[in-house]
Parts: sequence; C-alpha cells; structure tokens
Amino acid sequence: MPRTTFDVLPPHARLWIFAAERPLSSRERDYMLQTVDAFLERWQAHGHPLTSARELRYDRFLFIGVDESASGASGCSIDALLRDVKDVESTLGLSLVDHSPVLFRDGEQIVRLPREEFAERARAGAVTPDTVVFNNTLTRVADLAASKWEGPASRSWHGAAFF
Repeated sequence: MPRTTFDVLPPHARLWIFAAERPLSSRERDYMLQTVDAFLERWQAHGHPLTSARELRYDRFLFIGVDESASGASGCSIDALLRDVKDVESTLGLSLVDHSPVLFRDGEQIVRLPREEFAERARAGAVTPDTVVFNNTLTRVADLAASKWEGPASRSWHGAAFF
C-alpha cells in the first residue's frame, strides 16, 4: 500500500508543496491528479516502495508527503518526483515548481507576486502583517497540522517584508 492519505501520514513525514500560478481547470486538475497518482503508486527508493500521499487545495496547491520511516526518499527518488511534476507543468503550460513567488489572500482571491513586488506592497501598506500568506517552504506534515501553511504574514518568513 504505497499510496495513502495525509491524515494517516506521521507528523515527521516529509512534505513538498507545489503552487500553480493560477487555479486549475477541472480538466487540468483531473490530469494532474491522475498523473501524480500513477507516479505515487510506483514511487520507490532503492527498490523499496514509498508510502506517500497527495492532496490538492484551492485548485492550485499540490501537497505531496512521504513517510520515510520504513524507507527514506533518496536523491534519485526525489529527482523522479520533481521530473514528474515538471512534466505535468510542461503539459499544462503553467508553473508549479517555482517557489520564489509569494502567494497570499486578497479577500477571497489568491494572488501570486514576485517577492520584490510583495515587499513593495508591504512598504506601501497594501499588505500588512495580518495578510494571510501561504508558506510553501514547509517540509514536514506536522507543519500543516500546526496551521503553519496558511496564516498571517507575521507568523511566517513573509513577515520580514515589514521590517
């Protein structure tokens, strides 16, 4: 049973978050999830299946987690994951792997900006320490359970834009 769900992964499970530059259409979402599911079903490290999970939030954030208790994800297996996600990125014609933009909420809308532009908005007061941001740099499933992914900029590395 290599593929599971996030709720059964242990807190120490490794996490990757990929953010699409825009919300996915239903066709794009179906394609991405089918492709990722097929990859996770066969994902291995040194011949050992990896217990992993995926989740899509807000039609644009792809979470992939792996329980490294039995077998850790090796450099080659991580490269294979990134290749698969980049293939999805190329097929759909959108950015998923670029972690440099800042994603945040402006009302109900999710906005994606270069870091410099986010910092400019912070200096101008257009975003504040209370602005809800998405911390896509998290590396452990426990951070999701601790609500460190989506929250005020002041509780994330994004808060540096205000000092």
